[in-house]
Formats: sequence, structure tokens, C-alpha cells
Amino acid sequence: MSLEQVRHLLAGALNSVADAHARSTHAKDLLDDYRRVVVEVQAQAQPWLPAELARAVEQIDANHARLDTVRGLLAEYESRL
Repeated sequence: MSLEQVRHLLAGALNSVADAHARSTHAKDLLDDYRRVVVEVQAQAQPWLPAELARAVEQIDANHARLDTVRGLLAEYESRL
């Protein structure tokens, strides 16, 4: 192998190392951005709740109102006996 071939291979290796360094720097920047976003989202503390949960609670409240009405009617009927 000639000295020129070794220099060429060394230059290719150095370019590959520089490329790898640039890519790892970009990956670190992306991870830093991700960390910032996660911290910001957690600081807002807005939990996600399914819409069905609110509807289920409303339905239970409506059922309780109906049961209270029935209980009142039954209590009134009982007092008349």
C-alpha cells in the first residue's frame, strides 16, 4: 500500500469520524429539545381525562337525582299509610 493510499484512507476515516461527531451532536440537541418539552408539559400539569368519564359522572348524578325523587315519593306514601 502506498503512502498516498494510506493518506486517502486516513482522510476517509477522519471524515467519517467528523460525520459521526456531527450526527451525535445533532442527536444530543434533539434529546435536549425533548427534555425541554417534557419538562414544560409536566410543569403545565394538565392531565388527560377521557370524555366518557365526565359523561359517566353526569349520568350517575342524574340517576342519584331520580333515586332521591323516588325515595321522597316512597317516604311520602309511607307517611300517608
